[in-house]
Amino acid sequence: MSSPESVTSSITVAAENIGGIDSTEVRLQPGVNVLTGRNATNRTSFLQTIMAALGSRRSSLKGDADAGRVELAFDDEQYTRFLERRDGDVVFDGEPYLDDPELADLFAFLLESNEARRAVRRGADLRDLIMQPIDTDEIEAEINTLEAEKRDLDERLEQLAQLDSELPALEADRATLEDEIETTSERIDDLEADLDAFDLDIEASRERKDEIESAFADLQDARTELESIEYDLETERESYAELERERDELEAELEAFDDKEESSDRLEGRVQELRNRKRSLDTTVSELQSVIRFNEERLADDGFDIDLDESDEAATGDGNDLTDQLLVDSDDVVCWTCGSQVDRDRIESTLERLRSLRQRKLSERSDLQERIDDLSDRQKELRDRRRKRGEIETRLEAIEGDLERRSQRIAELEVDLEEQQARIADLESDAETFENTEYGDVIDTHRELNRLELELEDLEADRDDVQERIEEIEGQIEERSDLEDRRETVEAELTDLRTRVDRIEANAVDAFNDHMESILSILEYRNIDRIWIERREQTVREGRRKVTRTAFELHIVRTTEDGRTYEDTVDHLSESEREVTGLVFALAGYLVHDVHEIVPFMLLDSLEAIDSNRIADLVEYFEEYVDCLVVALLREDAEALSESYTYVEEI
Repeated sequence: MSSPESVTSSITVAAENIGGIDSTEVRLQPGVNVLTGRNATNRTSFLQTIMAALGSRRSSLKGDADAGRVELAFDDEQYTRFLERRDGDVVFDGEPYLDDPELADLFAFLLESNEARRAVRRGADLRDLIMQPIDTDEIEAEINTLEAEKRDLDERLEQLAQLDSELPALEADRATLEDEIETTSERIDDLEADLDAFDLDIEASRERKDEIESAFADLQDARTELESIEYDLETERESYAELERERDELEAELEAFDDKEESSDRLEGRVQELRNRKRSLDTTVSELQSVIRFNEERLADDGFDIDLDESDEAATGDGNDLTDQLLVDSDDVVCWTCGSQVDRDRIESTLERLRSLRQRKLSERSDLQERIDDLSDRQKELRDRRRKRGEIETRLEAIEGDLERRSQRIAELEVDLEEQQARIADLESDAETFENTEYGDVIDTHRELNRLELELEDLEADRDDVQERIEEIEGQIEERSDLEDRRETVEAELTDLRTRVDRIEANAVDAFNDHMESILSILEYRNIDRIWIERREQTVREGRRKVTRTAFELHIVRTTEDGRTYEDTVDHLSESEREVTGLVFALAGYLVHDVHEIVPFMLLDSLEAIDSNRIADLVEYFEEYVDCLVVALLREDAEALSESYTYVEEI
């Protein structure tokens, strides 16, 4: 934003194609400048010109122009702004006075369309308007960040509380498993002691015992390997079945595609054909509009003007007679195509037919556009379906390859399973040869020992899993203290920031109320004693959450004829009272936010709701704050203003 500067020299404002202005150049002076005249004399458009040069984007381009420009010159500085119509929007360029016109748009450019005045008229919440120029964005952003962090902390602490509740059950499971492990280990120790106690002292018996132990060790290893093969085989079969299900779903989805779908190229040809027809219709509509506009203008001027020179008068013999004939009241006009007199109704009838034809062409063009949109959507749908079909076919090829590989693997595992089962059968058969009266007890002991050793491995694995989960939870719970400390810190920071925002909001509201009271005392309205803003809390919903937000509500204090005061709201005010209230609010904003330090101009318009004397008092009050005050008034409303002001009557 440019640094503020005082206006000490005359001010030149030039404009082309702004609002209703074709071209103008006006000289203003420091102090108060009064634009006077009747309505529809481009006073508001001239104010928009100044706004544009100062940096506002709320100026309008002339309706029949594609480009416009404004220039503002004072104190050896010149500010230029260009406006251009592009794709239905007005684009601004150039070097204005302000880089950021937000504050000036709100409280210095006080036209009828001013946002602050309009907000009061419709009874809107004024908080955003009052706080918008105050730099609380950084505080609000920090509050939002801390609120998000607090929500994350709350969720994490809740998760930790749930994890903490799991610990007793997990610890009980661990204790149960350790008891079972201890019991099983003791049983294994007993069985090993029993084996050692068997009387096989002779060398042959020792060798036989080694054979028995070796046979059962081999049998145990074989059973362990069998379990591994069975697990791998089950896993492969489940994967194979899942792939088959996916294949069936994809094949069903593929069958739903229509092999006789419409050609995308054919659709493109139809779209191009319709677009060509639409372009032709655009040309026709444009030409019809030009013809209609031209004829309407001609009809408004009663055809061509006919100038009679001296030779014409001589030919008629009596110029006065012919003039009298032309001045006789008639519904005829001079045709601008053939020069003859034609009944106005006939021309208007022709114009109406042209308008009807243009409307039909517009309707036809609209229908064509709908068809183009439908066909374009159909093209996109076909492309999406083709892409989806290709993805399905690619995935099916991958699935078929995967199924083939898994089928081979399943076959290999089934062979391994049969071989392992056969091997176990052989080992069991070998073990049975030892089952005689001499070694029967030894064999039974070995069998029980093998079973218990496998069971012990499973118990220890389960205990290790439970222990790992307990350690994981305990590790996470250790951070709870730090999280709780951080949450307290975040809560304290949030309280401090919110208190800071509360103080800023309260100070802003107090300043507005003070200045509105001062301005209202100048106007001296009998039916409005006071205008003031109440700051209150309200609960609103943001998504799924309910949050507390501050609202600024405008109140009006009135006095009845019997001297009783009561509060009212904007909804109950008359139209003129709303206009006055909106203006008072906007003017207070100018003073609260020291707008004169940002931009040396104030623009006032649409003051019809205030009488001439009050306007004069208001202008005199603000004259001391602003270097250049430009006010647009009707002649009768300007009568009470000082003659020392600069008056502009032509724009």
